[in-house]
Amino acid sequence: MKTKKTPLRAPMKKGEGAASRPDASGERPRFKMGGGRAAARTVNREPAPSEDFAEAPAAEVVAKPKRQRLGPQSGRANRGTVGRNGKPLLESKPERLQKVLAQAGIGSRREMEEWIAAGRITVNGVPAHLGQSVIPTDKIKIGGRLVNVRFTTTRTPRIVMYHKPEGEIVSRDDPDGRPSVFAALPRIRGGRWIAVGRLDFNTSGLLLFTTSGELANKLMHPSSELVREYAVRVLGELTLEAQKQLLEGIELEDGPANFASLTDGGGEGANHWYRVTIFEGRNREVRRMFEAVNCTVSRLIRVRYGPFNLPPQLKRGWVRELAEGDVKALLRELEKSINPAPTHAESA
Repeated sequence: MKTKKTPLRAPMKKGEGAASRPDASGERPRFKMGGGRAAARTVNREPAPSEDFAEAPAAEVVAKPKRQRLGPQSGRANRGTVGRNGKPLLESKPERLQKVLAQAGIGSRREMEEWIAAGRITVNGVPAHLGQSVIPTDKIKIGGRLVNVRFTTTRTPRIVMYHKPEGEIVSRDDPDGRPSVFAALPRIRGGRWIAVGRLDFNTSGLLLFTTSGELANKLMHPSSELVREYAVRVLGELTLEAQKQLLEGIELEDGPANFASLTDGGGEGANHWYRVTIFEGRNREVRRMFEAVNCTVSRLIRVRYGPFNLPPQLKRGWVRELAEGDVKALLRELEKSINPAPTHAESA
């Protein structure tokens, strides 16, 4: 039976390999150059130790201790009741789940409520429910992914004004693949833009976005009483009787609706314009109200939302961000309008 032979090295000639072999002392030999050519020969070599000398014990190999990590484990899932600085978290008042998520810039309160109802959000491994309160030590997951939320933040939210053209949808996901308004917004890290209300696919004009879901909720909530103003081009004759109906109220399929004001904007025939204001933001509300009086809206432009007016120099498809000072002033005004100071009679 043949066996597989291990290939052998070529035999070394006499004197070869001495330069690379250490002697018994552990040192490499030194060489002296002599003659007309280089001849390798060993010089000053230490004698080999005799048997009278005991062999030195081998050095003990000591395992290097692993470096221990000082301080608490980082990461929201590992901190528990300990903060990033290693100190216990301060006891915080429980807050509504949708409010906490909105403050973190994940979405508006209304959107968070829809996600909770759909079962997309869990708290400590249990599906969340509407009206649930959470504390800083709770582990909140959206779609199985842990999210970092802050109960208090001092960062000033950002606000941008966008001149939406016709033919864009106010949504990130569209089954038909239509252009989205979010594609024109500046990119941000650690959050996302939240639309303040919506505009129809065929409606243009002023559209607001913010990084704060809490601020978006305040700007959209009826208690803020922020007016929406539109420029409307109408096909058909809008009689005085029809104008009166639009101001007093018209019954729609989702409830009564009326304009706060209606003024003639000029023009003749198929190019007649009107200016209307309304305090609501229901789906296609302005168009449906004109259709209820047998008029068709051929062009609809939002020119104002609360204290924001569409700048004449802001072209369609362009974005303008508000300065931080203007945002702070807006937040102060909103607080005053939502929580007015008590009068002397009320405080008495």
